[in-house]
Amino acid sequence: MKTHYTIALSLLAGAALGGAAIQGLHAQAKPPAYVVTEVQIIDEAAFKEFAPKTDATMAPFGGKRLVRGGKIIPLEGEPPKRFVITMFDSAEKAQAWRDSPGWKALLPIRDKAVKSREFIVEGISN
Repeated sequence: MKTHYTIALSLLAGAALGGAAIQGLHAQAKPPAYVVTEVQIIDEAAFKEFAPKTDATMAPFGGKRLVRGGKIIPLEGEPPKRFVITMFDSAEKAQAWRDSPGWKALLPIRDKAVKSREFIVEGISN
């Protein structure tokens, strides 16, 4: 009879320990990060040279465009001329993309092509 209690107690303790470990892993997960960019094109030719090259610089960091261009419907205030939202697994990956040689090589073309505001937002994706 004691053997049954020992096994049952061991199973219960194992389940509790496993649950605590999973909870700890979830607590350590980093939220996704979004690079939000407001863009005003100032040189159309330079923009056409710059824009197609950006996705290749993001690929090694897992960047994925969620919104690029499209119709902007204003609700309050003056809307931007163009809006881009790019998702990364973490703020660190987004920052690593911005610090990468591939992105930095595009900056001279970008500076000719657009005026922009850009920032990283950490958040949840559901």
